[in-house]
Amino acid sequence: MAAQNSVLTQIARPYASALFDLAQSENQLAQVETSLSDVARLIGESDDFSRYLRSPVISGDVKASALNAILGKATVNPLVANFLRLVAKNGRLFALDTIIAVFRELAAAARGEATAEVTSAAPLTDAQAKSLAETLKAKLGKTVTLNQFVDPSLIGGLQVKVGSQMIDSSLKTKLAAMKIAMKEVG
Repeated sequence: MAAQNSVLTQIARPYASALFDLAQSENQLAQVETSLSDVARLIGESDDFSRYLRSPVISGDVKASALNAILGKATVNPLVANFLRLVAKNGRLFALDTIIAVFRELAAAARGEATAEVTSAAPLTDAQAKSLAETLKAKLGKTVTLNQFVDPSLIGGLQVKVGSQMIDSSLKTKLAAMKIAMKEVG
């Protein structure tokens, strides 16, 4: 798994760097990051879309034409739309979520921020997101940008990932740990 993540990162880094440089030179960094966050949210919340992007069975041309149809209906930053078309044309849509993650890291580093991926069972309210961001800022000493995802299978609680650190306070994980502990006792 770590080797595959490394390969994906090696594929994603040049794409993310090129988009970051272009967005920065066009003074569209914030708009591009917002559009990419919307795409990442779609990938994270739709298992079907995620599988579609990663499927080796579906040809790159078919994926590119489907992506064109989606981009035609969506309101996506033109720079991001062209970038997504390029990624599809080059057959790299399987690495799109990694490309977006690397782009976010570059953008956050440019602003002197840290990025946290937060997965919750239900969408966080604005007050909850603000409280979490303030808590992480106090802990890390940096402003923290939250990338929020929803996974109802967590039942409750949060999974927070900042860099290589992961804090998992989800009920799903706690129940799994209790199940393992009960098997050991019995």
